Amino acid sequence: MKKIIFLLIAGLTFSVSHSQDVSDAVRYAQDNLTGTARFRAMSGAFGAVGGDLSSISVNPAGSAIFNNNQVGITLSNQSISNDSNYFGSNTTDDKNSFILNQAGGVFVFNSRNPNTKWSKVTIGASYENTNNFNNRIFSSGMNPTNSISSYFTTYANGIPLGDITGIDYRDMLFDEQQAYLGYYGFVINPVADTDNNTQYTSNTTSGGRYFQQNEIYSSGYNSKLSFNIGTSYDDRFYFGANLNVHVTDYRRTTSFYETNGNTLGADETVHNVRFNNDLYTYGNGFSFQLGAIAKITDSFRLGLAYESNTWYELYDELSQSLYSTRQASGGQSMNASVNPDLVNVYEPYTLQTPGKVTFSGAYIFGKSGLISIDYSIKDYGNTKYKPTNDLGFRSVNNTISNDLTANGELRVGAEYKIKQLSLRGGYRYEGSPYKDKTTIGDLTSYSAGLGYNFGGTKVDLAYSYSDRKSNQGFFATGFTQAPSIQSTLNNVSLTLLFEL
Repeated sequence: MKKIIFLLIAGLTFSVSHSQDVSDAVRYAQDNLTGTARFRAMSGAFGAVGGDLSSISVNPAGSAIFNNNQVGITLSNQSISNDSNYFGSNTTDDKNSFILNQAGGVFVFNSRNPNTKWSKVTIGASYENTNNFNNRIFSSGMNPTNSISSYFTTYANGIPLGDITGIDYRDMLFDEQQAYLGYYGFVINPVADTDNNTQYTSNTTSGGRYFQQNEIYSSGYNSKLSFNIGTSYDDRFYFGANLNVHVTDYRRTTSFYETNGNTLGADETVHNVRFNNDLYTYGNGFSFQLGAIAKITDSFRLGLAYESNTWYELYDELSQSLYSTRQASGGQSMNASVNPDLVNVYEPYTLQTPGKVTFSGAYIFGKSGLISIDYSIKDYGNTKYKPTNDLGFRSVNNTISNDLTANGELRVGAEYKIKQLSLRGGYRYEGSPYKDKTTIGDLTSYSAGLGYNFGGTKVDLAYSYSDRKSNQGFFATGFTQAPSIQSTLNNVSLTLLFEL
């Protein structure tokens, strides 16, 4: 009881309904290419190669390729640039960040029994930052058709005015809270000023001149801690398994601003609006992986790996505020501030992201180098919010099934050794998770790097470049205007490895 009272004093409120959408599901279902510098330099094409700390994240049998104990750490600098085009207006924003990208180790235990073909067992643990959410996007332009008011009218229509004015904000469902913000911010008006009114109209003048800006600031990460076991049979067949613990910590602040550029009328209409949203999502998840690698010949290897669904338990906290100025022609401007000073703390929910199958092949040129190819398949349409019998989750799950699709990811990598020096390069292509191919487009990436073997110590350096287009709306409901975003990611990674 004391805890509940404290939370209310602190301005927190519990709510039973939140509007998760498809973009939230995709965010946690997608993984960026991370890992050691050697892994990144070869675009992650390690499913049949093994012998690298990050290869275990693709195919857990890769640990059984190791001949010696190894530990390592990788640091990365990530720079992302976003070029936005919104109704012909171009803007650019970028974000630079340093991260601990990877750390881990593998320990090899060779068999002392000469009568068995099971030659060794390996045990490993690895941490990877699978997705860095640090990002900034700024969009600005003159919208000739739609106002932010359409967002609030979409939520408000069907809700009795008496519920908006007579229910405490902390007891409202998400759609009722959006109607509350729009009504008390004077962005929307009821058709009739009665408690049983359920229809609302925009309080912006018509004419189609709305100057709009949208700022998105995000931070946080998805990380994966993997516990690995591997073994080899007859030095030709390698098997492995991972148990993975996933942690997510994501913060996003959005600020949407609109100025009504149309001629003011005799009645008070909204002249400008600022709508702020602060979302904090955190939680953890679990998955497992199984993999095998076979030496078809001494030079040619094939690999097969399966990664299960990831089952997340997530928590959301959301705070919203709205500020507006309304004015009639020749009249004084009037300000409105709708800031309940509350944080909606929602009940935990489960998100099941899709599994993945990876097929791999590699050709090893003795000690001079290698070339490898990985192809992975993931069906984003199998992403689900749970419990699936929840009416809200049932609706968004149907949308996920309709909007998302299975996609393929191709990774090609090569390495050439000149004594202690290694030269590396790679190519990666990942298809869009969306059926329309435009909400989030295809990804193309190139990488290169080098490494030097000092004996018991290795140093690797990698550079990777990727670009992707997207057209995601500022809001998922009502006002769905979308800028065209060209995102370019540059990454430099440095790995230090020690053989023990």
